Amino acid sequence: MSRTGEFAVRAGTALALFGAATTLLNRITVRQLRTAPAPVDEVVTVCVPARDEADRLPRLIADLRAQRGISDLGVLILDDASADGTEAAALAAIGDDERFTVVRTDIAPPPGWTGKNAACARLAELAGQDFGILIFLDADVRLTPGALAAAVTELRRGRAGLVCAWPRQEAGSALERLVQPLLAWSWAATLPLPLGNRSLRPSTAVACGQFLVFDAAAYAGIGGHAAVADRITEDLALARVLRRAGTRTELVAGGQVARTRMYRGARELDAGYTRWLWSAYGGAAGSAAIGLYTALAYWGPPLAALLGRGRVRRVGLLGYAAAVTGRLLARSTETGGPPTRADALTALAHPISAAAYLGLSARSHLAHSRGRLSWKGRALGDAH
Repeated sequence: MSRTGEFAVRAGTALALFGAATTLLNRITVRQLRTAPAPVDEVVTVCVPARDEADRLPRLIADLRAQRGISDLGVLILDDASADGTEAAALAAIGDDERFTVVRTDIAPPPGWTGKNAACARLAELAGQDFGILIFLDADVRLTPGALAAAVTELRRGRAGLVCAWPRQEAGSALERLVQPLLAWSWAATLPLPLGNRSLRPSTAVACGQFLVFDAAAYAGIGGHAAVADRITEDLALARVLRRAGTRTELVAGGQVARTRMYRGARELDAGYTRWLWSAYGGAAGSAAIGLYTALAYWGPPLAALLGRGRVRRVGLLGYAAAVTGRLLARSTETGGPPTRADALTALAHPISAAAYLGLSARSHLAHSRGRLSWKGRALGDAH
């Protein structure tokens, strides 16, 4: 191997070792949500935007009805022009529980708004509060009985304007198992979260829109979802707007109290990631930089381990081992427990996972450049 090739392998291994060290730090230090030690006596309003969620929403409703530790809980569900009987399914699951309100809208999002942002803004308007707590949940999230109280307690403990409780990402198909764990790994391997959580820098914010817990006054103070009306990744955009306003945001691991299967099968996963990956790194230049980083750190070392000789091969083996270790530590941080056998198998396939992710990113950029982005039957137009 040439000197340039050997240097590239060494550089890639160094990057993989940095990623493994960062995930170890996060595994040790990231806060894990558990059952709240004391009841919550604030007004807590849960907002659930739902479009064609008739099969998922009833299970979330059952979990919300079983919540403990919150004395004043209300739940608002917006059926966003669903065509699958979402409203009827929700009403059947709610029964006579007066804490729940279901509203249906058949109005298209205003120009310049994504569908989810418009739905969330409408829910916040219905809540009509600038005090207490606002919680936004996706319909496919599942909760333990103390999940909401634990998240609210964490918000108040940290004196933050937003806490994102990162759910455990579940997978069914092979492609899901390869790709979904990369969501948590992407921040666990690159950002020492204790520093990120203490910082007001927008660039160090991390968020996941599946489970967002806001101080209602802080949310109202930035204008709510109207501040990010056209953003595809509205969760991260909201966190950054809050930080620019001088308000802390915090990410905690919620895998012990919340879980979700974000996409069901390869086709849905492909459509979901294609919808937003083009915007993940600030545009094509950012995505190209991530692609170069990935090739250097997570393809170079395993290829050297497989094809190289002597010292180059040993360095490559070290880099590959670091990548696998980092992947396992990130998964353990997300779930709050030891990795499973399935986690170990997918970690060993980390170079393939990285290739799948970059392939999805390329498809997303291509679809965006051709104006072909859509989600749940709605064109995304000029969303950012």
